[in-house]
Amino acid sequence: MTQSIACAYRAKVASLYVDNHSWVQQWIARRLGNASDAAELAQDVFVRLLAKPREFDSDEHARAYLSRTSLHLCVDFWRRRQLHTAWAEALALVPESHWPSAEHQAIILETLGQLQDMLERLPPKVAQAFSLSQLHGMGYREIGEVMGVSVRTVTKYIAQAMFKCALLEAELDGVLV
Repeated sequence: MTQSIACAYRAKVASLYVDNHSWVQQWIARRLGNASDAAELAQDVFVRLLAKPREFDSDEHARAYLSRTSLHLCVDFWRRRQLHTAWAEALALVPESHWPSAEHQAIILETLGQLQDMLERLPPKVAQAFSLSQLHGMGYREIGEVMGVSVRTVTKYIAQAMFKCALLEAELDGVLV
């Protein structure tokens, strides 16, 4: 993007921000029930708009984008909150002397969040087969019986999930950008 186009785009986003920021923040606050988190997420809506430029045909089109992005950020917020709660519950079962460092905990939470995102992007049957295998320790034949599919299909599902895991691992290792 040339500098003049980038400058013009930033001006459009600034105008959208002025016209819609309070509306976006109120929209998010109604869903979260929390004004301070809503303020942070409202900022993120416009940061995303700056990071990934978009053109809008009308004010209604812009508002539709802002509300959809706001909803996605709310869902991400709720997922992170659930993940943090589950992590805190897991830590509560372990003596504090065995807890990982704060830095290590942050890395674990980030990795778990990315793994959760990856699983949610998988087709439902692939995610189910992977979860039954990795979280419940079931064999492929047992998974096939539970899911009503052949062992070959389970193998295909697990291969798909493992491929996505390999991509996630490469991304976390900085191999992919």
